[in-house]
Amino acid sequence: MKLNELRDNDGARYKAKRVGRGIGSGKGKTAGSGVKGQSSRTGVAINGFEGGQMPIYRRLPKRGFHVPFPKEFSEVNLGRIQKAIDEKRLDASKPINALVLQAAGLIGKIHDGVRLLGRGELTAKVTIEVTGASAAAIAAVEKSGGSVTVIAPKAVPVEG
Repeated sequence: MKLNELRDNDGARYKAKRVGRGIGSGKGKTAGSGVKGQSSRTGVAINGFEGGQMPIYRRLPKRGFHVPFPKEFSEVNLGRIQKAIDEKRLDASKPINALVLQAAGLIGKIHDGVRLLGRGELTAKVTIEVTGASAAAIAAVEKSGGSVTVIAPKAVPVEG
């Protein structure tokens, strides 16, 4: 193979159709948009419009509730904590909190706090301070001789 023989695979680059360039091209005059009307012009906004019929999003009843500002927790499982202790990334003798978990690479951003989940086995005796924990996770930590302290999430000051 030589440098002058290098080229793209067939079909790798799509050549855009040139529209509105005369009737000989097959896409002249109206450029494939038909004649007159809203959809032949730019800035078409007909999503959800059903020709004057009551749209489906208004025919169907509203259900449920949307929390406007939900809390977002970083989640960590017991199995990952045990693996980090085995790999010497976490020290089981010291309290484990969000900053320690972040430094060990078990979680990314802390967000509104850390939630402890019960998947995996925990054999080390550890003291964990988290914003939330499942009942199974608390039971597993206490079974291994450790303790879980659930602390309240940081209050965000409201400006007003």
